[in-house]
Amino acid sequence: MGYKTVEMESYKRRDHFAYFSSMAYPYVGTTANVDITELLGRVKAERLPFFLAVCWCAVRSANAVPELRQRIVDGGIIEFDQCRASHTVALEDGTFCYCTLENEPEFGGYLAAGREAQEAAKRRASIKEDPEEVLDKFFVSSLPWLSYTALVQPVPSPADSNPRITFGKYFPQGGRVLLPVSILCNHALVDGLHIAAFYQNFDEEIKHIGQNTVLS
Repeated sequence: MGYKTVEMESYKRRDHFAYFSSMAYPYVGTTANVDITELLGRVKAERLPFFLAVCWCAVRSANAVPELRQRIVDGGIIEFDQCRASHTVALEDGTFCYCTLENEPEFGGYLAAGREAQEAAKRRASIKEDPEEVLDKFFVSSLPWLSYTALVQPVPSPADSNPRITFGKYFPQGGRVLLPVSILCNHALVDGLHIAAFYQNFDEEIKHIGQNTVLS
């Protein structure tokens, strides 16, 4: 993946970067309920893979926020042109493995490629990833058994800078269907403004896919 180096001398968040980078736990995150009513209707009508459909929306939403594509490397910042998803896939023995999804330009192609990638990941059944190959990834997972209101994520020490996006169990409310969506980011790179932008983008992507009647 292509990337550029952020010039720290002109970086407007230079002081914020230094401040939050010095913290033992530099992460910031939130959980919000996202309206997926129309998307779920399309998923059920066309028998689409729910997780992959939501993952498509999430990755596109995150990629639309430059700060979510930034990573900390050797005390500096790089910004990727695009980031991929590394997501969890359930295995028959009750554990899970990791699966990397490449960014496909079309929704239908993403779903098809996603199915193939998941089957290949199940055959490997591994959670091992090369540290040098995870920088350009969003870490995506799901907790489909629980409609939660908050989520505590495991994080490494020293801290990394990959955003973590998690979906819970959707539930009905007031005639709509809501999905708990959590995002956790390194505060040295990401502020509340950027997290809010992610959710706004997510709402728009969900509505766009939900209103389409033909895979495109």
